[in-house]
Amino acid sequence: MLSPTGWWLVTAPMDLRSGMDRLLVYVRQTLGHDPFEGAAYVFRNRSASRIKLLQADAQGVWLAVRRLQQGHFVWPRSGEAMWSISEAQFAWLCTGVCTGVDWQRLSMPPRLAQQL
Repeated sequence: MLSPTGWWLVTAPMDLRSGMDRLLVYVRQTLGHDPFEGAAYVFRNRSASRIKLLQADAQGVWLAVRRLQQGHFVWPRSGEAMWSISEAQFAWLCTGVCTGVDWQRLSMPPRLAQQL
């Protein structure tokens, strides 16, 4: 069962033709994380119409893909290589596409959300 210890959005677009081995190497070498600590890493393609979720632990590796027929995933624009998100934010990221909800605004303190 998929039960990550944390959630990370990788902000740079990736070539999603990459398989799990290449993504595991990217997490270790480029991001500096141990991919087998149980965290989930979410990658997106350049057009933000697809995401891949990678999670590895001592028992194996999960690799899941979601492709949208229309629209795109809302992704942070930041100089950071990764963003840490909660499980609820990940759920909003996936469902917000259909409902038009910006998951980033849901997780902001009310005062900051009103200023946007």
